[in-house]
Amino acid sequence: MIAVVEPTVIADHLTRGLLIRAVEERLLRLFAEGKIAGTTHTCIGQELSAVALAGSLDPELDTLVSNHRCHGHYIAWTDDVEGLIAEVMGKRSGVCGGIGGSQHLCGRRFFSNGVQGGIVPVSAGIALANKLANNGAIAAVCIGDGTLGEGVVYETFNIASKWRLPLLVMLENNLYAQSTSQNETLAGDICARAAAFGWTTFQADTWNYDGLIRTMRGAVARVRASCAPVLVRVDTYRLAAHSKGDDNRDAQEIAAYAARDPLNQLISGASPAVVGLREQIHFRVETAVARAADEQSLGIEAHAAPPTHAEIDWKRVEAEPCTQLEAINQALNRWMARDSKVVTFGEDIRSPYGGAFKVTRGLSDAFPDRVFNTPISEAAIVGLGNGAALNGRRPVVEIMFGDFLTLCFDQILNHAAKFTGMYNGKVQNPLVIRTPMGGGRGYGPTHSQNLEKHFAGIPGLTVLVLHARTHIRSLYESVENATDPLLIIENKLLYGVRCDAPLPARFSLEQSAGRFPSTRLLPDRTPDLTVVAFGRMSVLAERVAQRLYEQDEINLELIFPLQISPLDVHPIMDSVRRTGKLLIVEEGTTGFDLASEVITAVCVASRPGHAVQARRLGAKPVQIPSSAVLERAVLPSEAEIRELCLELFDG
Repeated sequence: MIAVVEPTVIADHLTRGLLIRAVEERLLRLFAEGKIAGTTHTCIGQELSAVALAGSLDPELDTLVSNHRCHGHYIAWTDDVEGLIAEVMGKRSGVCGGIGGSQHLCGRRFFSNGVQGGIVPVSAGIALANKLANNGAIAAVCIGDGTLGEGVVYETFNIASKWRLPLLVMLENNLYAQSTSQNETLAGDICARAAAFGWTTFQADTWNYDGLIRTMRGAVARVRASCAPVLVRVDTYRLAAHSKGDDNRDAQEIAAYAARDPLNQLISGASPAVVGLREQIHFRVETAVARAADEQSLGIEAHAAPPTHAEIDWKRVEAEPCTQLEAINQALNRWMARDSKVVTFGEDIRSPYGGAFKVTRGLSDAFPDRVFNTPISEAAIVGLGNGAALNGRRPVVEIMFGDFLTLCFDQILNHAAKFTGMYNGKVQNPLVIRTPMGGGRGYGPTHSQNLEKHFAGIPGLTVLVLHARTHIRSLYESVENATDPLLIIENKLLYGVRCDAPLPARFSLEQSAGRFPSTRLLPDRTPDLTVVAFGRMSVLAERVAQRLYEQDEINLELIFPLQISPLDVHPIMDSVRRTGKLLIVEEGTTGFDLASEVITAVCVASRPGHAVQARRLGAKPVQIPSSAVLERAVLPSEAEIRELCLELFDG
C-alpha cells in the first residue's frame, strides 16, 4: 500500500474534481434551458472516485471502461471537457459526433455503454488481449452497486479469476440503484461476492480522499504485479438525481451527505485560490458550451435506394472435396496459422472433445494458447469476444447450440452491433460468432430452433446462414478481412454433407460476385420458377428441382443466399424478373420471417406493372417436438415444397 500521497497530487485531483462538478452542473442547466435532448446521469458527489482511479492508471497503457454515469470517468481520464459537452449537446465536434450522447463515449482507450452489466465481460476481453500481448497493461471498469443484480457480472468474475486476467473493477457504492435503496435489493456483503471467486478486494471511500488514493494505487499495483483481478469498493454518495430531476430520496439524508462532501467543503471555504480556480473552470466550461452551441449537428446520410436493376456477375466455382464440417475446421486452422491475433472461445472446444459437433477438433493441439474452454456463460463469452476485438484481437466465439444465442442477445444487439456506429466509426469490432441451428435430430424445443430471423435486421450486424453449397474456403477468406461483427449460422444436418456432392442432373452451379455471395443452381432449360432456399432447405430444394425437372418438365432456378442480413435482393431479382414466380423456403417458423423480407424487397425492386406471384414455406409456428414423427410434421418437407411449386406453376 502506498504510504504517502503527495500534496500536489491531492491538489491536482481536487482541481479535476471541481472541473467535473462544474461540467455536470452546467449540463443540468442546459437541460433546464431546453438545449439538450434525452437524458444525463450526473456523478455529482462521486467525482473523486473517478479522479482517484484515473490518476492511478497509466494513461499511455491502460484502458478505462464505464457505464451510463460516465462523464466523470471520461473527464478524469481524458480532460476532454469540450468533446464531452459537444457530444451531449449532439454536435459534430463531440467525442462521438453527437451519435453516442451522454452514455456512449469513446476516446483514448475509453469506452462506455449505458446497458448495465454488459461492460464487465467486455472489459475482461480487453484485459485478456492485454495478457496475451504481455504488454503489462490492465483494464479497469466502473460499475455501481445496482449492477450487482446482473448475472453476467458473476459469469465474468468466474472467468477472470480462472484465467487470471489483469482486470480492476471499481464499484461505486452509492447506496441506491436509481431511487431504490440497496437495503431492498442487495443481499450479503459486496466484497464477499468477488472474494467468493478468489478475487482480492479493497475498500475505501470518497470522504477520506488521501486513503482513497492510497487504496486505488495499491489496487492497481496489485493487478499489474499479479496479473489477477481485483475489486475496489468505493463508498460514496450521489448528491444529484439519478437522471436530471427524478429523485425521491430523503432530503435530510442528501443534505447530510452534501455537508460531508470534500468538494462542497472546499467550495464553502471560499479561499482566494479556490475562488480563482473556479472562475477559470467556469470560463472553460462556458466557452465549450458557447462553441458547441454554434456548431451544426452531423447529418445522417440517406441510404441510397437500391437500383431497380443490377447486372449480376455469376461465375462457376469448384467445390471443396470434403464435408462441410471438415471444410469449416480446415478454414479455421488455416486462419489461425496465418494470423496470430485469432483466438477462439467456447464450451468444450479444446481437445480431446473438440466441440459438441467436433468443428474445432485439433485446434487446441495446434494453437494451445489461443483456444479457450469456457464455462457455461454465453453472455460473458460473447462479451469477452467483444472486448478482445476492441483491443486488436480476432475472436471467434462458438455458441454450442444456436438456441443459446438468446442468452447473449444483449452482447450481440447492444454491444457488438453498436460499437462501431455509436462511436462514430472510431473503432472496429471484428467479432465472429459461430453456432449450429436446426432440427432433424430430435433434440427438442430448446435445442432445435432456427432463430436467425430474430437477428436479421440489426444495424451493424452481418448475419450469414450456411447452405449446402457454401464455398467455405472463400467464405473464411472474406471473414478474415471483416471489420464488422459477423454471426455465422451453421446447420447440424449440413455438417456431414459433402461440399462436392453431385449436382442435380442437367443443373449448373454458379456464385454471384461479392464478399458473401449468393449461389444459384441453373437448369439447362428456361426456368419456370424461382426458389429461394435458406440453410438446410437448400438440400430439399435440390431434390425437388431434380424430381420436377425429370417427372414434370418444370424447371426451377434455385437461389441460396449466404448473407441474409443485410439482404442483397439483386441475385433473387435477377431470376424473378425472368420467371415471375417465387417460392421462399426456410426452416425457421413462419410469420415475421426471412420470407417476408424477401417478398417485400422483391416487390419494392420490381418494375411498375411487373407482377410476381409469391409463396412462402417455413416451420409451423409451434415448439419443435422431440418426437421424430412430430418433428417431421413441423419442419418443411420435400412434399410441401413440391406442392407449392406445382401450385405456382399452374397459376
